[in-house]
Amino acid sequence: MRSHTHLWMDAMASNDKPFFVELGKRIAQLRREHDMTQQQLAEVLGIAQQTLAHYEVARLRVPASMLPTLAETFKVQVDVLLGRTATPRGGKRGPPSQLERSIERISELPKQKQRFVMEMLETVLAQANA
Repeated sequence: MRSHTHLWMDAMASNDKPFFVELGKRIAQLRREHDMTQQQLAEVLGIAQQTLAHYEVARLRVPASMLPTLAETFKVQVDVLLGRTATPRGGKRGPPSQLERSIERISELPKQKQRFVMEMLETVLAQANA
């Protein structure tokens, strides 16, 4: 008798398999780069360590709803998880603008400081539109 996992993999579209294999590899690589164990990351995600292990080797599909949490945990954009880092930002070429660099730096701040910066920006923008 075939295992439940094998039946699920058979049902997955053949063009989906490579995507989930690569996604799992990227998650494992980012986890190691952040000196996290599978158990530590699983706790952050609210899942069992064994489930995370299955995601990393593509025995199970990573739910799309988990991607934002993974991106936030690793401080990367969801596009990095999806392997879309080679795509130029908005079709533009060249180095990032000062605004893009500032936004990237803001995204690395703790959430409380991000909210403070957003409030300041909203105040300035409201005054500019008055």
